[in-house]
Amino acid sequence: MSDYTPRLKSEYSDRITAALTEQFGYKNIMRVPKLKKIVLSQGVGDAVADKRLMESALEEMTMIAGQKAVSTKSKKDISNFKLRKGMPIGARVTLRGDRMYEFLERLIVASLPRIRDFRGVTEGFDGRGNCTVGITEQIIFPEINIDKVNRISGMDITFVTSAETDAEAKALLQEFGIPFKK
Repeated sequence: MSDYTPRLKSEYSDRITAALTEQFGYKNIMRVPKLKKIVLSQGVGDAVADKRLMESALEEMTMIAGQKAVSTKSKKDISNFKLRKGMPIGARVTLRGDRMYEFLERLIVASLPRIRDFRGVTEGFDGRGNCTVGITEQIIFPEINIDKVNRISGMDITFVTSAETDAEAKALLQEFGIPFKK
């Protein structure tokens, strides 16, 4: 077992907990919000007609996350979309621990600056301290080879935190370095 810790993980314990404690006046260190997990999800509705789209989506999500992606299945039949219950219609990866911090750093340092006309991330808080960010093109990630992409598709990145309010979650994510729109 090596003694490697991701940069953002050590920065959280060294700097971010102190900054959030000062900002919100926590009496106990355990009240400071933490990043629990990051969930990457992608809907592939056209996979009903073309199974290769699903395979390429799973492959790309696995490359982006550095962890195997799983397919999500439909919950019910919808005849207008030629959809049957149990058909694969999306891809999902849940990152925790060191992989989560490594992905977050790659997202902030390498991927977000590659978005054209980037002015910050749109706030997508759910009222319980979780934030979802929509990415319109998967080619912003350096792991994706643009020449091998057969279809540009977007994805949602959900940051699940232990924060009780959206203000605490936003402060936590800003301390990590996620640029929100002004």
